[in-house]
Amino acid sequence: MATLKPANQHQEHPLAGTQMSGADMIVQVLADEGVDTIFGYSGGAILPTYDAVFRYNDQHRQADGSLPMPLIVPANEQGAGFMAAGYARASGRVGVVMVTSGPGATNTVTPVRDCMADSVPIVVICGQVPTHAIGTDAFQEAPVAAIMGAVAKHVFLVTDTSRLEATVRTAFELARTGRPGPVVIDIPKDVQNWEGEFTGGGSLPLTGYRSRLQAVIDNKLSDDACERFYKMLAESERPLIYAGGGVINGNATKAMRHLANAYGIPVTTTLMGLGASDTTHPLSLHMLGMHGMAFANYAVEDCDFLIAIGARFDDRVAGDPPKFAPNAKNIAHFDVDVSEIGKVKRVNWHHVGVMRQDLDDMLAYGQRIGFQKDFSTWHDEIAILKKKHRLNFDHDSELIQPQAVIEEINRHTGGKAIISTGVGQHQMWAAQYFDFKEPRLWLTSGSMGTMGFGLPAAIGAQFAQPDRLVIDIDGDGSMRMNIGELETATTYELPIKIIVFNNFGDGMVRQWQQLYYKGRMSGSDKSLRRKNFVKTAQADGFEFAHKLDRKEDLPAVIKKFMNFPGPAFLEVIIDPNAGVYPMVGPGLSYDKMITGDYIADRDSTDDHQPDPSEMF
Repeated sequence: MATLKPANQHQEHPLAGTQMSGADMIVQVLADEGVDTIFGYSGGAILPTYDAVFRYNDQHRQADGSLPMPLIVPANEQGAGFMAAGYARASGRVGVVMVTSGPGATNTVTPVRDCMADSVPIVVICGQVPTHAIGTDAFQEAPVAAIMGAVAKHVFLVTDTSRLEATVRTAFELARTGRPGPVVIDIPKDVQNWEGEFTGGGSLPLTGYRSRLQAVIDNKLSDDACERFYKMLAESERPLIYAGGGVINGNATKAMRHLANAYGIPVTTTLMGLGASDTTHPLSLHMLGMHGMAFANYAVEDCDFLIAIGARFDDRVAGDPPKFAPNAKNIAHFDVDVSEIGKVKRVNWHHVGVMRQDLDDMLAYGQRIGFQKDFSTWHDEIAILKKKHRLNFDHDSELIQPQAVIEEINRHTGGKAIISTGVGQHQMWAAQYFDFKEPRLWLTSGSMGTMGFGLPAAIGAQFAQPDRLVIDIDGDGSMRMNIGELETATTYELPIKIIVFNNFGDGMVRQWQQLYYKGRMSGSDKSLRRKNFVKTAQADGFEFAHKLDRKEDLPAVIKKFMNFPGPAFLEVIIDPNAGVYPMVGPGLSYDKMITGDYIADRDSTDDHQPDPSEMF
């Protein structure tokens, strides 16, 4: 969470007083904000700004010919939005999208909502019809403010030219501060063509927002609050940290790890929190929730003090809130957003503030009072849980099991690669079987669950982290959604590794249909489809494009795939009946978890099944 600076304080900009077009002002503010990549698709209403980007890049071209602010063109505006999201998630910086009016803007609605749901900072700059034409149903007009207002953190429609520069600057402030999120700027074409004086500073007077944000920043932990927290920890025998995506968004990973390691508190994370805790650490319980580790869910059942950090008790984790962490005598909650406190689960202790600062202060207090507590018995219990209820799958099948593929890739990556996914079974297998030693290595559409996210997000991540290995784990259904972005990967010569698990259908939907709809595969069976993914990848320029369909070839093919120096595409024909387990049905508690045929569970006599209306 960025610290606020007074809106009226800024150093004199070297270009202050210069006459510029509105489009040039937009681009100059982008440069001032440190933007080094723009994702977008052109069109009539945004052409003035696209031209300004071209001229800025031409004027500031590097000695080696590289551009300071390259404009990456996708196959579709939705792809641009997810690329910006991948860039933001992998870097922690604000992603930027630039699209035209009408369909260009509406095609970004899904990425905007996706970023809002997962608290990802992006700024979307939309062209709009001229001011005088707004409301006349002009060519390629859409009511962007009305449409985006329901799904974005904030939307600006710029009709006052004198406020253009300040609006763009303020959009970045809003996107990255507090709880991050997407901000949309709708800019009519005549505002882009307008010429005026560039001031080089200033922002809009968001008095209420800034005062609320400053209150959070100033809300330091008191000694009394720290004393109450440590009293609960002292009374605990089985404490457990439940960490969410807020730990990563708040850049609080190191602070959380220091607190956990100082006192030996085991850590489990949400899907969005993967990487907050090093999954290879002995006290890491990896992921909890609907498809979390069985041992993590059992640890949640056993813990007597639950410490929620940057987590929101969502329905994928706390399906039955009253029965979530049933033996926890106390629950503490650290967050940056006061609306999350008590929203789903009542807590005994909470603090709303800057997470990194709060966790550091809490540890400092504990060190100051010399707090010590032996949790070795709990550590032994955790070790037994992890051994007895570890992940497992059908190793004897003649068909390729997707878990085996990920295990093989994980041997090559060692928990250090950026993993992007689509949505479905492959997403959950990737979350379960990959290791993540650091934050910002796991990119997935968590809250929205948007198919088609994986490939464009991987492209954005590769631009953000050009020296990192980036792998997109996708499914045949998700890949179809934004398959046009295969060409984007090769056009920009990105060394992305793309794997498509092909089970000839919408696997997660089919799993539900098998469990709860007596096997009626309504609309989910794609076995009659004729998509040749390998030929598609070859047509889009992939020199490495292969199909893996024999189990015995798995290690050798994966090695070649991983070692290929450029973009690589691999289709893997997997067991169509492979399921994702463990699984906690929607609205159910962890004692009703289904572990499948290969993962040991605790004895349970409850055979409750969710009603079909509870699907997803």
